Amino acid sequence: MKVKLLLAMISLSILASSTFASEVEAVPLPPNVSHQAWETLLKKYVNDCGLVAYGFWKKNQTDLSALDSYLKQFAEKPQTPAGGNDAAASLINLYNATTIRWILTNYPVESIMGLKDSFEAKRHDIGGRKASLDDIEHGTLRPLLGYRAHAVLVCAARSCPPLQRFAYTPSQLDAQIDSAYRAWLAQRPERSQQRLRPETNDLGLNPQFHAVLEVDELSNQILKFISSFGFFESTYHALFGTCAR
Repeated sequence: MKVKLLLAMISLSILASSTFASEVEAVPLPPNVSHQAWETLLKKYVNDCGLVAYGFWKKNQTDLSALDSYLKQFAEKPQTPAGGNDAAASLINLYNATTIRWILTNYPVESIMGLKDSFEAKRHDIGGRKASLDDIEHGTLRPLLGYRAHAVLVCAARSCPPLQRFAYTPSQLDAQIDSAYRAWLAQRPERSQQRLRPETNDLGLNPQFHAVLEVDELSNQILKFISSFGFFESTYHALFGTCAR
């Protein structure tokens, strides 16, 4: 089936605009971290559409402390750093939990982009030093997962993938990444910046896809990747679901 890619005529996403704005460094994480506390908080404050109840969370000092305690597990430099899926799962959870904590610290706030150097500033205690969200993502996670990292990282902005209501784990990581991509592709067009016109087979993708896939043979890679999720086999209504935010 011939599909025409409609490259969106908008600026690069928050993700792309912050990439490598400052020098990034890898962050070492301890092995075998328990993510149960993070999952408990996700199930309590995140709904099925990925919306976070920041107002209620900020009022609950016990749960703010629980989030801080979870993040403290990553503060010290480990003697033997985690690797493979163990490291990848922890990096995803750490990135998302750190982003949520940053928003909670500054809540109420209209946009994460209204906060100073949200992604570039080395303000978080990770691996025995101050590190940034860019250090977690570009310095450490992307070398492990490549483009697969994109749907699992939540930057607390409108065009970002929805926050999942589970913590990522080493044993389930591949299936969880697939689930996150399906959830992201299933967002309504006004939320995801994706457009599908079944009558003409025209497809417009969120520009973040273009930022994370290789430039060479870009269209073929995007089509092959999205087709692997049965993107073109679903009806428009079933594809985009009911979550609009």
